[in-house]
Amino acid sequence: ALLLEHEFKPLPAEGGIETLPFLEAVAHLPGGFDCLGTPIVYSPVKADLTGNIKKIRAVYDSNPAKFKTLQNILEVEKEMHGSAWPKTGATLALMWLKRGLKFMLVLLQSISDGERDEEHPNLIRVNAMKAYEIALKKYHGWMLQKLFTGSVYALPYKSDLLKALEKGKDVKEEESIEKIHQFLSRVTPILDAIYEMYTKMNAELSYKA
Repeated sequence: ALLLEHEFKPLPAEGGIETLPFLEAVAHLPGGFDCLGTPIVYSPVKADLTGNIKKIRAVYDSNPAKFKTLQNILEVEKEMHGSAWPKTGATLALMWLKRGLKFMLVLLQSISDGERDEEHPNLIRVNAMKAYEIALKKYHGWMLQKLFTGSVYALPYKSDLLKALEKGKDVKEEESIEKIHQFLSRVTPILDAIYEMYTKMNAELSYKA
């Protein structure tokens, strides 16, 4: 329910992802981290997502026509910033934003696919560690990695997470999983397109935070 409140526009057949509708839809996702309880490491991830959305929005607001699509942002900033690009501006903010979103999507995909620790089926540590390995670990230094690994023990039970995503209502697990599938089917193609754009423009950086 929480995830489906704000529509993501379908990926256009051609032309780039429009910046404003993307930002308006994505602005509500950091709140999803509240459903993971309050482990110390998720607060920075949530704050990072929120901060990066604000940075991209500020660049967009400075010239909506020039920055109409996410592709436009990368192209214009590449010309504007020269050798400092892509480690600057909205290009850098979107790079980190997509990684935070990837973490969220891989976590939800893993849960909806039924991946679990058979001995502790109501825990989501397996899902969170998979998401971290895929989306964020290689971009984090040793200290952040240790913080994250320790924080998985403070994660809520899967049943509590699904209830939080349903805004506190008791809903059958299969119904909640179906809503997660709907959300993933809308957002995954958009995120994949952003990753592909960074690869094509050679804008991906591998430095550690």
